[in-house]
Amino acid sequence: MRLRTDDDIYRARLVYLGPPGYTLPVQLPYAQYGLFTLLVPLFVGIHYLFTFKVEVFPAWEIALAMVTTSYVFRHVDPDRPARMVIRTALTDWRRSRQPDQEQRDPRFVARRVHVRESIR
Repeated sequence: MRLRTDDDIYRARLVYLGPPGYTLPVQLPYAQYGLFTLLVPLFVGIHYLFTFKVEVFPAWEIALAMVTTSYVFRHVDPDRPARMVIRTALTDWRRSRQPDQEQRDPRFVARRVHVRESIR
């Protein structure tokens, strides 16, 4: 069971419903439209870097942008905006890899100390 906040300001989402009298079949916040429109050209550019050709209709890129947008906004809530979700995903992806070699813990070993006769 997911608890919802009592504050109406936090629950309010800016949603484009479409023209008056003709609502869209899906209701998405403006932020999802914006992220989707940023991701499609990004994926088209990545596809171009790998294949050096541009498709007439970028079907795979649109599908990847839809999946990525839905994944990002699955973790968005009123206390955690989309940019923080993206930033967390990028920093965790970069820093969560295991080291290539075995890492040993430093050992604290007492060493023998030799005191010169002249100091005593």
